[in-house]
Amino acid sequence: MKLTTKGRYAVMAMADLASYSKNKPVSLSEISTRQNISLAYLEQLFIHLKEDKLVRSVRGVKGGYALDKPASEIKLSNIFQAVNEEIKTLNCKKDSKKGCNNKSVKCITHNLWDKLDTHINGFFENVKLEELIKRQ
Repeated sequence: MKLTTKGRYAVMAMADLASYSKNKPVSLSEISTRQNISLAYLEQLFIHLKEDKLVRSVRGVKGGYALDKPASEIKLSNIFQAVNEEIKTLNCKKDSKKGCNNKSVKCITHNLWDKLDTHINGFFENVKLEELIKRQ
C-alpha cells in the first residue's frame, strides 16, 4: 500500500489543529513541537490545506491557523486530497486498458488489490476529523 509521510503528517497536523483551536488560532510552530513535524514541512502542507478551504489563516500576534469548517464536516479523504495524497494498493491504473505491470492482461491478484483499495479509500471517506480527535 502506498501512503507517504505527507498524508500521515497532514492528518496529524489537522487532528492537532482540531484539538487545540477551540477558541483561538494555533501556530504552526506549536503543531510542529507537539507532533514533531518540521515547521518548513508544515508550512508547505498548510498551503494546500488552505487552498482547499480546510483551514484559514489568522494574522496578528496571536495569529495562526484555525479550521475553516467544523471538524464534523472534514473527512480524512478531504485532507488526503488537499495534499495530493493518493492511497493506492494497485500498481496499475484501475480503468486502464493496459493491464498490470505493463502487460496486456491484469495480474492474477488484481481484483484482490482492487477490493482492498476500495475498502481503504471508503474507510477514509467515512471517517471525520471529529471522530479521530474523540478517539484520543
